[in-house]
Amino acid sequence: MTSLRGEGLVRTYGGVVAIDGVTFDFPDGRFVCLLGPSGCGKTTLLRLIAGLEVPTAGRILFDGVDLSSVPAHDRGIGMVFQSLALFPHLTVAENVAYPLRIRRIARTTCKMRVDELLDLVKLHDVRDRRIHQLSGGQRQRVAIARALAIEPTLFLLDEPLSALDALLREHMQVELRLLQQRLGITTVVVTHDQREAMTMADLVVVMNRGCILQAAPPIEIYHNPANSFVASFIGAANLLECRRAKGETVEIFGRRVTIPEGRASGISVGKDGMLAVRPEDVSLKPTVGENDFEGVVEFIRDLGASVEISVAVHGQTILSVSTPKDRPPVETGQRVGISFNTSRVALMPQ
Repeated sequence: MTSLRGEGLVRTYGGVVAIDGVTFDFPDGRFVCLLGPSGCGKTTLLRLIAGLEVPTAGRILFDGVDLSSVPAHDRGIGMVFQSLALFPHLTVAENVAYPLRIRRIARTTCKMRVDELLDLVKLHDVRDRRIHQLSGGQRQRVAIARALAIEPTLFLLDEPLSALDALLREHMQVELRLLQQRLGITTVVVTHDQREAMTMADLVVVMNRGCILQAAPPIEIYHNPANSFVASFIGAANLLECRRAKGETVEIFGRRVTIPEGRASGISVGKDGMLAVRPEDVSLKPTVGENDFEGVVEFIRDLGASVEISVAVHGQTILSVSTPKDRPPVETGQRVGISFNTSRVALMPQ
């Protein structure tokens, strides 16, 4: 059953369109990431769901119920803001208890719920500390526990990990995903970090300029992007100019390449397009074979767990990525042969 649905949502501010005719279906109990660059409309969409903004047009339904006339505090939604918005004068336990206290929940019930939540987010040992005495990760978990205190049917988070350092951020991504799986709450997270979305989400919703460009599982978006923006925003991608030829072929760098059946259907024969090739699907050899493209190595970057090699081909730079074990025996300035794993390329309009 679809838990959360948006129909024709529009949100304008004067003459500025922040959300432009958005429709979506977020399945029940899934982890959804709204992904896109700054200003694309993802936070505005989250605030519309939360009831903190009113749509100019369209409506939002939760389990079939129109939320248009339901105020934010009656929607049963837990929300974690980017700033966390914790109360510095209260202890950890008092912060978590706050939404229960304002709802006049009985003291014994409130204490039991707070204890349960602090155990859930592994903060029981710091329950009496003030917020300034906590690490960034601990503060994040306090905000999550407080949002869960009311047992929400929907959990919303606006870039919750943006203030954390890289190592802690990755740790919290896993913790948040495990917590969501344990509780089974439909969760919507705003992020501009594609790695974060790929790590956590069941469904990635890529947005730009107030529109949803593609909504699909992370792996599907990675391997079958809807357009060049999605291809470049989700992971690294080589976007190569090409022309649709006859059958299942495209012409690139003056040569025809066969692509998977059905991948060329969106572009007419003779029309220009873009071929998206992931760096891990680019192979390099120290010699140029009969079926290889020819290029010159421009730059090599050894990242420890992977090796990135940039190659100049017909005025374009193509990135190849391999593991150290599979690193091709090439050096900067060397003439090399290049081939693509054509079974995994994606063709799209320019």
